[in-house]
Amino acid sequence: MANKYGARKTQVNGIWFASGAEAHRYQELMLLKRAGVVTDIVLQPVYTLMEGRVNKATGKKVASIKYKADFLVTYADGHQEIEDVKGFKTAVYQLKKRMFMIQYPDLYIKEVSA
Repeated sequence: MANKYGARKTQVNGIWFASGAEAHRYQELMLLKRAGVVTDIVLQPVYTLMEGRVNKATGKKVASIKYKADFLVTYADGHQEIEDVKGFKTAVYQLKKRMFMIQYPDLYIKEVSA
């Protein structure tokens, strides 16, 4: 099924990415790692925005809300950046980004243009 935003799954070094732009950014980060600028790259780190709970009125569990970034990059000086490659910012992404900023006030999402 085609992505409605035109993104095509792309494979690099046996790893599948949601888009060519995300795969390209991974290749850039790998070059920075080989150069010693970057020390670690974590793919698709997950951050909990709201814990799941049981609704007392219905007794049904309400699933947690999570945000999955594209990369968590650790630089040689020790600082980390959370990166998300974006071609189009959906309403869901914008809402989750706002929730992320509230839940993790010391962290920042760096948006990389596709």
